[in-house]
Amino acid sequence: MLLSPPIYLLITALFSLPLIASPIPLCSQTPVLGKAYYVSHEGVDYKADGSRIHPWKTIKYALYKIPDGNTLIIKPGTYTGRVRIEKAFPKGLLMKSEIPYQAKLTHNQRIVVLTDKASNIIIEGFEITHNSPESSPLVVHIDGGGKQTVKNIKIRNNIIHDSYNNDLLKINYGVENVQVECNLFYNQGDSDEHIDINSVANITVSDNVFFNDFPSSNRKITKKSSSFIVIKDSNNDEDRFHGAENINVKRNVFLNWQGSHGQGFVLVGEDGKSYYEAHNINIFNNLMIGNSPLTMRAPFMVKGAKDINFFNNTITGDLPSSAFAIRVTKERKNQKPTDINLYNNIWSDPYGTMGKGEFQESHDFSDTLLHQIGSYSLQNNLYWNGGNSLPHSIFDRINPSYDDFMYVKNPALGATEKITPPVWQPLKKQFADGSFNIREVFVRLVYFYAIPANPKNVFNKTKALTKSFPLNDILGKPRHSPHSLGAIQLDSVAK
Repeated sequence: MLLSPPIYLLITALFSLPLIASPIPLCSQTPVLGKAYYVSHEGVDYKADGSRIHPWKTIKYALYKIPDGNTLIIKPGTYTGRVRIEKAFPKGLLMKSEIPYQAKLTHNQRIVVLTDKASNIIIEGFEITHNSPESSPLVVHIDGGGKQTVKNIKIRNNIIHDSYNNDLLKINYGVENVQVECNLFYNQGDSDEHIDINSVANITVSDNVFFNDFPSSNRKITKKSSSFIVIKDSNNDEDRFHGAENINVKRNVFLNWQGSHGQGFVLVGEDGKSYYEAHNINIFNNLMIGNSPLTMRAPFMVKGAKDINFFNNTITGDLPSSAFAIRVTKERKNQKPTDINLYNNIWSDPYGTMGKGEFQESHDFSDTLLHQIGSYSLQNNLYWNGGNSLPHSIFDRINPSYDDFMYVKNPALGATEKITPPVWQPLKKQFADGSFNIREVFVRLVYFYAIPANPKNVFNKTKALTKSFPLNDILGKPRHSPHSLGAIQLDSVAK
């Protein structure tokens, strides 16, 4: 059960939930594109025309037959096998579940593959998962093959869970222009990620929920799984990109850590390359919840990357870790990470144990050794360590006391000890937290854990960084003066 926040917040949340798509219809269903064609277990291939009355039987055949510029609607049921899309749709293709989450795509290897010339495609509304512990790698794969033809892809409002081998979603090898929005991810394979963004450009990851709950899938917590999102370039000169570039991670919720103590929610750079593995990376308006007793390295980490902006995020809860905020390092052949900018964030540990985890006896804000980080900025952030003093280390370049416009006040965010992980319950057709769709899961978490009970403590009182605020907050509502720190614009909630 969710622990109750202050009662006025609960009342506001309950009355606001039915209006989650208003006034900005984030995560609402995509309207039918062109003509609707259908796939059903009751259909037939070859002799059918794909109409509602005479649907096709298999997705494979339907993708071969459907004309450009139309919608392929998949009727409820379980569809086993690979969905492979290799052709371009200049006018677009929308492939969607007729009823969200009632069409299940499953296989013991890659399930959804977009490659070769795949472009201008939306995949929406499915449950997508491996069906065997012996599965071969990947659940969803957007593979550019080193070409310039795989682009303009949108993965939205899907439940993508339980890879038994490797990542839940891999986007790699020269892909460009991908939006991953309004999905729910949980339970990747050991040593791998929810999303691997690798040697690609112009990728936006927004409005998703990321967590793990391995026991809910009868899996052990091995403490071997990696970060929820990794952004990197591991393939040297094999495609036209030298370092992942122009990546935006915004308006997401991260919670329920069950992975390796050497990993965290978001990792930029990983493979020790001699070039910058990522550049021009923006991570903002995210909510990161520390509700797990298991230790992570740090919620945000940078290795061998540059031009990184981490702003207007809310990090809250106990969050056992070796560093409560950030780790920056160079490994193997890495160049020194540089131009790391942290501003307008809320870092709040109401339990007063900021950065203290299984492998860290003392409190610690960052792991940013003097010789392993180049230029950085730290401005206009709020820090709270349950009334205890803030961590400080003479060995680290980044400490709260170095913030030019620091705020040390209690935002009074919701308690995080007991959160029900929102796993999908297909027999009940709802999520374990009581929600009926992913957007409701998302908004529920934001209302309970991102809204300060002391709103006056999180307003920006300086104009130093006014131009650096995002235009919208985590709910997609406009920000305006006076700006509030963290992921949410407070007066947008009150309306």
